[in-house]
Amino acid sequence: MKETLFDKVWDSHVVESIKKGPQILYIDKHLIHEVTSPQAFNELKKRKIPIFRPKQILATADHNTPTKDQHLPLRDELSRNQLSQLSKNCTENNIMLYNLGHKYNGIVHVIAPELGITQPGMTIVCGDSHTSTHGAFGAIAFGIGTSQVAQVFASQCVLINKPKSLRVTVNGCLKKGVLPKDVILYIISKLGTNAGTGYFCEYAGEVFENMSMEGRMTVCNMSIEMGARGGMIAPDQTTLDYLIGRKYVPKGNKFDEKATFWKTLKTDEGAKFDKEYYFAAEDISPMITYGTNPGMGIKITEDIPVKNNESFEKSLEYMNLTKGESLINKEINYVFIGSCTNSRIEDFRVAANYVKGKQKAKNVTAWLVPGSRQVKAQIKAEGLQNIFEAAGFELREPGCSACLAMNDDKIPKGEYCVSTSNRNFEGRQGPGARTILASPLVAAATAIKGKIIDITQENT
Repeated sequence: MKETLFDKVWDSHVVESIKKGPQILYIDKHLIHEVTSPQAFNELKKRKIPIFRPKQILATADHNTPTKDQHLPLRDELSRNQLSQLSKNCTENNIMLYNLGHKYNGIVHVIAPELGITQPGMTIVCGDSHTSTHGAFGAIAFGIGTSQVAQVFASQCVLINKPKSLRVTVNGCLKKGVLPKDVILYIISKLGTNAGTGYFCEYAGEVFENMSMEGRMTVCNMSIEMGARGGMIAPDQTTLDYLIGRKYVPKGNKFDEKATFWKTLKTDEGAKFDKEYYFAAEDISPMITYGTNPGMGIKITEDIPVKNNESFEKSLEYMNLTKGESLINKEINYVFIGSCTNSRIEDFRVAANYVKGKQKAKNVTAWLVPGSRQVKAQIKAEGLQNIFEAAGFELREPGCSACLAMNDDKIPKGEYCVSTSNRNFEGRQGPGARTILASPLVAAATAIKGKIIDITQENT
């Protein structure tokens, strides 16, 4: 029987199937952070249930953490309490924690791959919707709710219905200035935010085969934004090259054995999917969003579409934009390069390459927030920090930062922010903030010009 990549990984982790119902799925790695874990820990403590496999859990502090003066005591009481509780819970349960200030601290979906904790063929969960990031390695990774976090704590399993299978294939060569963020924003703009509901999505074709691991993580990260349970890409030589030598990846002969198995994790020729979509790389251009969900995206050279429905008009009203309007030359006062979507070293290399020798526009506040302390160390070691600081950008400490209004890094009410994050919902970056999603290249160009420009006309 021909199997998809998804079927191969999922079916090998099924502990038991309930007739005409959900399945008990074994979980290889459980990632936790300070926001969605306290209630689950309390639930188990109340019921006197021990953590079943603490060695399979990795904890970090990222959502509520400040990105300035991390060496100082936290000013925010909620953040202080959450970090303190995370530390206490991990100590009591012998769970590995990379807390604020640790050399491996950072955003959970950045540090797990860079440490080699994320590996092909695994099942990975976290109380965070963008756990789909890890699917870039050929893993089944998805977000779970607090009650399911407790379930995995207690049993290292989760009770879940198996999703259907979906494949998105993109062949051809991407045009100059088109990055992985543009690819996924284009796909979501064409399919909508509900196309993947009930499905697990595999990305296939030449475009994804030619992407770096950083790029693949960006794509899989935003699978949830088209409604999918998760996204995944088959492991290949690019995957192996990324993994070899990382902290938690097997060494020597053990790596070779793993690699032999990982290479089998690809969809069989002729395997059937429940749904398929096909796109041509040549049709994709640098993208931006104009509304209040990631599906409201256009090519940077296009005008806002003309539609007549209440939700569309409500969205434009919030964004203070009009039908048929072009966003070219739209003045922007905030730029954010960071989040679990675009805060890896490749993202900052792209931005630095554009801003080198230039100066940030005076009207722009530009925040650069690396996804981990290791990424920040790379930025410094490669001389990118000097480029950014000379251009007037502010390099901060690692954290989720201005991706969501859960820490100090909020965008003021009424202001536009060109952001490399993953969501542009109302109030996502702060009450009344107006978010425009884009790639690191478009974000960097906006910071330099002080307005949105046609990046395709630039010498990038």
